Amino acid sequence: MSRFRGSDSDEASAGIDISPLIDCIFILLLFFIVTTTFVEETGVEVDKPQAASSAKLEKNSILLAITAGGEVVYGGRDIGVAGVRPLVKRLIEREDLPVILQTDQSVPAGLLVRVIDETKLAGATRVNLATRAKTAE
Repeated sequence: MSRFRGSDSDEASAGIDISPLIDCIFILLLFFIVTTTFVEETGVEVDKPQAASSAKLEKNSILLAITAGGEVVYGGRDIGVAGVRPLVKRLIEREDLPVILQTDQSVPAGLLVRVIDETKLAGATRVNLATRAKTAE
């Protein structure tokens, strides 16, 4: 009966080694994590104005929001107009990112101009306003 059964060493070598497969899976997972861009939201909801000339903008950008109450928000916290310049300067040091302003319809033009000035003084070359696409009426 022993001649039909293999020895213990034959049974151990007959298994499939899956460690290279697991290594490949981890490398692919790491690749997808590193190449994925994460969109950072402003953390507040604003009622953006409509525009017929609205277009899709880059995903990799600095998003600032100006609420109806006059708060300037980045990453869910109020930074105020005075906090715009240091924030933008710090973020564009590594890469020339566009600044996108999500502004409520009821924000005074003076406040909007002050925020745009602060972004320009920080060195931003591209400042855009976020709008809603105009719906067919």
